[in-house]
This record gives sequence, structure tokens and C-alpha cells, in this order.
Amino acid sequence: MSEIASIRNFDQFRDAVFAFRLPRILLSAIELDIFTVMGRTTWTVRQLANALSASERGVEILCRNLATAGLLKKQGPRYRASPLAQHVLNANSPTYRGAYLDLLRRQWEDWSHLTQAVKTGKPVDDKEPETPEYRRAFTWAMHQRSIESAREVASQLDLSGARSLLDVGGGPGTYALAFLRKNPQLHATVMDRPAALEVAKEIADSRPQRARLHLYPGDLFTTPWPQGFDVVWISNVIHIYSAAENIRLLRLAKQALNPGGRLLIQDTFLTDKEGLRPAEANLFAVTMLLFTETGNTYHVREVLAWLKTVGCTSQRLIKLKPGTGDWEGVIVEGSAGKRRGTSREPRPEKARSSR
Repeated sequence: MSEIASIRNFDQFRDAVFAFRLPRILLSAIELDIFTVMGRTTWTVRQLANALSASERGVEILCRNLATAGLLKKQGPRYRASPLAQHVLNANSPTYRGAYLDLLRRQWEDWSHLTQAVKTGKPVDDKEPETPEYRRAFTWAMHQRSIESAREVASQLDLSGARSLLDVGGGPGTYALAFLRKNPQLHATVMDRPAALEVAKEIADSRPQRARLHLYPGDLFTTPWPQGFDVVWISNVIHIYSAAENIRLLRLAKQALNPGGRLLIQDTFLTDKEGLRPAEANLFAVTMLLFTETGNTYHVREVLAWLKTVGCTSQRLIKLKPGTGDWEGVIVEGSAGKRRGTSREPRPEKARSSR
């Protein structure tokens, strides 16, 4: 995401507020399922309006704007979906990202309650218990969000010396599978809630790496962790919790490592002196305000300090190639000290249910 321009006059303020228009157009197109209806066929506005059970005037105006945004191609009086729309926005395509699109669509309404969340400090759905159905849908959305970034991260992180990896809160196992594909000597364990691991199993069952992937159901703070890993990978987890909770989490992660093991943390980090940049890290903090009890986004220096607090003997930043990986391409690493001999694959433990 590009940085937010400073607002210095009323015209710039107005333009910033009016930026909601294109997102609303895109979400309406998703709600109408226009790209699925269009498929790979060329349509007139009248034909498309009939197929959508919508007004011809409304569809014509919507199509013009979608064409301006590059999601439709206009050829005289006819429209055709762009290659992107034909694939990831089309429910009949095997590369459809429907779960993630549904997540984005639902957040439109949730963000309209931001004022309430700022006043109360509580998430918008704090009285609604999470269901297994929601967790499954969310896990599929996270898989669809992370397909490319997992591949890019795995290609740049050198795990050639590791035989065992624990993916903490790894949900669909997207990163674990990417690491396994890149490192044939590696075995990986994904620890998450049972509903999330159901999705991980569905995804992994069609992959040749399935035999080297282990699923460990449990709650991060109440279930005993498996032990004896060369690498603990924590991606997009620490923004869910407070600083105190994260120190507790990282202490558990450190204890799960073999001597000489590596603790790798990927998240959206603030990196500038004042804690205002990158803009996406601050915007995502608003998402955490809306949807979590204590979540936030944190400066890299805070996370480095947490690693020192929990006993990591060294801490450093790993920067990926620009434009690759998740968020801003920064990974925080802590070391568990010197290795004593050769590590072994962690002993399989009987899976525990979450409490």
C-alpha cells in the first residue's frame, strides 16, 4: 500500500474522505457477483442488467466505473471482464478468492462503527462468541490472502540448516507448506484451533508435502506447546494481543526452541522514529481496535526488546526484497543461543483439543 499523503488544505481533506467511492463501487460489484455472471463472455449493458436482475441505468454507470478501474474492458457498447476479474473475482474459477472477498465485504459495515470502538475501546462484536464456522471462513480467507507472500518469504529465508519448524497460530498452514516445499529436509507443525486446522488438513491433503506436516490443535495460552524445534515461525499473530500478552507468547515460543534455534516474527511493524510509518501499520491498528480485545500494531524496536526480555541472545531484522513478502517485508529474528550438537526431529505428540 502506498503511503498516505499529508493533508494540508480543505481540498485535500475532501479528496481523502471521498476516497471511499471506488472501494464502495468494487464492493457493490462483488455483492452483485458481476464478475462471476460475466465469466469470459462479452456483454451489453442490457444483457448484463437482465442477468443481474438490476436496473439498466445502474449497471451502465457501475460498468463505466469498473472499466475506468481496469476490472472491465469496454469495446464499443460491450463489456468484458479483465483477466484478473475472470480469475480471482469469478466464483467459477479455481483461483477464486471468495473467502477473502467476503472478509473485505463484511469489514465495510464494521468500519462504520469505528467511532463507537474509539469511545468504548471494545471490538464491534464483543458480545458475539466466535463460532467454528466463522473460524473456518476466516482461515480460508487468510490462506487466499497469503498464497503469494508465503511463496516469496519461503524463497528468501534460509532454513537449510533446520529440520523442524513450529508455525504458531499458523491457521491454514500456508506458510508451513511453502517452507516444506522449499526445504525437503524440513518437518513442520502447525499449532492453532481445531476449526482452523480442519482447513489446513483440507489444503495439505492435496500437497506432496502432507507427510511432513503435523497438526497440533490447541489454544496458544492454555494448551501445553510441543517442544524441540529448530525454528518457531510466528506470522500475523502478535498484532492480536497486547504487549504483555506478546511477551508471554514469545517466552513460550523461546521455550519450544532447541538450543541455537531461531524465532522468526512476521507482522506489520512501525519502523520510523515517531511510530507513524508505514501508514498501513497504523491503519491496521484500527482493524485491531475494531476486532480484538487488546490488539495493536507495534514498532520493531518494541518487538526486539521483547525478544531480549524473554532471553533471546541476539536480535536482528531481516529485510526481504522490496515488494515481496507480507506487509513491508520486515521479519524480526531472535536466537535461542548456541546449538549443542545436532538437533533431532521433534518427537510426535498426541494431538490435544483446545480448552
